Amino acid sequence: MSKLIVKPAEQPDENGRLLAITPESAGWEYVGFEVVRLEAGESLKQATGDLEVCIVLLSGKADVKTKAKEWREVGERMSVFERTPPYSVYVPNEDEFELAALTVLEAAICKAPGSGSYEARLIGPEDVGRETRGYGNIERQIHNILPEQQSADSLLVVEVFTPNGHWSSYPPHKHDRNALPDESLLEETYYFKIKQENGFAIQRVYTDDRSLDETLIVKDGQAVLVPEGYHPVCAPPGYDCYYLNVMAGPVRTWKFHNDPDHEWIMVNPNLK
Repeated sequence: MSKLIVKPAEQPDENGRLLAITPESAGWEYVGFEVVRLEAGESLKQATGDLEVCIVLLSGKADVKTKAKEWREVGERMSVFERTPPYSVYVPNEDEFELAALTVLEAAICKAPGSGSYEARLIGPEDVGRETRGYGNIERQIHNILPEQQSADSLLVVEVFTPNGHWSSYPPHKHDRNALPDESLLEETYYFKIKQENGFAIQRVYTDDRSLDETLIVKDGQAVLVPEGYHPVCAPPGYDCYYLNVMAGPVRTWKFHNDPDHEWIMVNPNLK
């Protein structure tokens, strides 16, 4: 299996953790990512240390506490494929959080360096920007959970719904150079859910010089590391695809560069 694919454990560990990515395990500097699954009545507590955190409730309901704040009965959707925006909680560095599951709960814990600029807050569905991006068979639905227009020190968090037979993160684009204002350097993780769990998605990760050139078959519950290069996704016929993106880098802005071989697709009115 490719080193870019991170598989979940068959069962959660004692802390409910199914999957964990750290800067050390990924071989980069900024992005950390975990997925936890808790049964109703179970809880998880973590200190944030020098990292800011965005907890995305993928499915299920929970009570959420930080050092100074508390939110009760957070969550609404029972599956990401309800396609409604999630509830999330932003927690700054030098804080802590506790998740107490009220139902079976799957939550993503997104991490990146923090500098204490902002207070903990609830990000409700009404705070999430919704957008339809692309057209024809590159159309997909975007939920901007923590975009650069919203307060955070490092994190950028977004989820994408790609209908079966469609492409997303398309045309292929990259953000691996600190070359502002044209392109920003952002590490990125993709966490995948496939509506029919025996299905799959396809993701390509490649650089201009093809020193990195991989085509990945990604299953439900797996994550993909994108340290550099272009990274388009395909949802094969019959298999709707969801993924949660987490990005961070030295500057908190998303400036991408399209693959020049395929940029024409953005302006082609005849593409079906």
